[in-house]
Amino acid sequence: MTVLSDREIETEVHIDPFAPEGVRPGAISYGVSSYGYDVRVGRHYKVFTNVHSAIVDPKSFSEKSFVDIEADHCIIPPNSFALAETVEYFEIPRDVLAICVGKSTYARCGIIVNVTPLEPEWKGKVTIEISNTTPLPAKIYSNEGIAQIIFIRAEKVCQVSYADKSGKYQDQAGLTLPKVH
Repeated sequence: MTVLSDREIETEVHIDPFAPEGVRPGAISYGVSSYGYDVRVGRHYKVFTNVHSAIVDPKSFSEKSFVDIEADHCIIPPNSFALAETVEYFEIPRDVLAICVGKSTYARCGIIVNVTPLEPEWKGKVTIEISNTTPLPAKIYSNEGIAQIIFIRAEKVCQVSYADKSGKYQDQAGLTLPKVH
């Protein structure tokens, strides 16, 4: 195995659109944070429903499992789940691993965002998985903060990146359903 020497590849994380400030009065914060970036949730949601009695199967995912919503906010039913997309598009450098975690404002309301890695050389909009763990409906605000991306720069670049593997979620333009190759 060959490992590239320290700092052979060192580029910056690309975020578009980029918001330099984090705190905004009356809004759930987004933009630059201490060691990361708080992303916004877009206006497109897929909220899971049992109307059609579909089975959730990652190997054969049925679009009957959810309803599509495009709005300034989304109500997630009690003990339910939704998919959404970030406003921001990312390009992760080969020497960086990013981890997406939920924001405490939503977590304190019982709204959990799944922890998701953004591997070296992954690019696209992040599909956000949102769980409402409460027995009450939960409101999610579009174009406001939903999760934080934490960036970890490696001492050496990775041997095999997500792009090298032709990862199945590479270059996703928005909310992407589960895939199995």
